[in-house]
Amino acid sequence: VQLQASGGGLVQAGDSLKLSCAASGRTFSNNGMGWFRQAPGKEREFVAGITWNGGNTYYADSVKGRFTISRDNARNTLYLQMNSLKPEDAATYYCAAHRHGFAGSRPAEYPYWGQGTLVTVSS
Repeated sequence: VQLQASGGGLVQAGDSLKLSCAASGRTFSNNGMGWFRQAPGKEREFVAGITWNGGNTYYADSVKGRFTISRDNARNTLYLQMNSLKPEDAATYYCAAHRHGFAGSRPAEYPYWGQGTLVTVSS
């Protein structure tokens, strides 16, 4: 699976942003998908995950209630709607494809990664 993340940018605290991840290659709809983020000097952390059919979603506590992960298997695209952004949400965001149809929170479970898109949040 080849993944291409997009949609990052500079926003103010409280604003919204929607990230997209276009997938190509092997069948996208078979894989669970996830969003991770990494801020400078910090480890990559789980943000959200979604199962192969979109039936189950999972969120880090820090984004629960503000972020929404979704997918459109017909368009081979993964999304992350981010609302009420905070300065601490600033990071490079990565989309990733799980090796199976479910979604976990550990980066090691995801063999396929996009290149990352930068989100900057000013206070």
